Amino acid sequence: MFEGALDNLGSLKQQYGLGKSATEVVLVIEAYKALRDRAPYPPSHMVAHLNGSFSFIVFDNSTSTLFVASRARAKGEVHRVGAFCWNGSRKDQVGKVPLYWGITADGHVAFADNVDLLKGACGKSLASFPQGCFFSTAVGELMSYENPKNKITAVPAEDEEMWGATYKVT
Repeated sequence: MFEGALDNLGSLKQQYGLGKSATEVVLVIEAYKALRDRAPYPPSHMVAHLNGSFSFIVFDNSTSTLFVASRARAKGEVHRVGAFCWNGSRKDQVGKVPLYWGITADGHVAFADNVDLLKGACGKSLASFPQGCFFSTAVGELMSYENPKNKITAVPAEDEEMWGATYKVT
């Protein structure tokens, strides 16, 4: 799944040797595969080179690895990890492409670009996936790809109108 747009799609197509007709989806898959095959590149290396506003999910069948990332385009490209604000559109006021995640009753992590798809299955664990971060089953935790050495802390929502958590990089 890929939602959003890459501002540097043209230069990335050249970098990865892709044709002019390659889409963002093809680029993300090919970039992921290229860096996986040239290991030991960390997953954050691929995402750090993508400019724009996007959310994506890649499942690597060869390694049974799930890789999820999200990034918002903000003025001055300010790193933004924080509160969720749903306004019904595909992008919010800072160019954030929505991506949600939560834990199902049977303990599985679930992701979707539509909050309504997860509400019943994830209950109070449902949250907006934090911008500037990635999750990989190979790594086993949520990490900031802009600051991979920094710890990410979940802060439970206190407002009764909100569910889930917000996240901050410390």
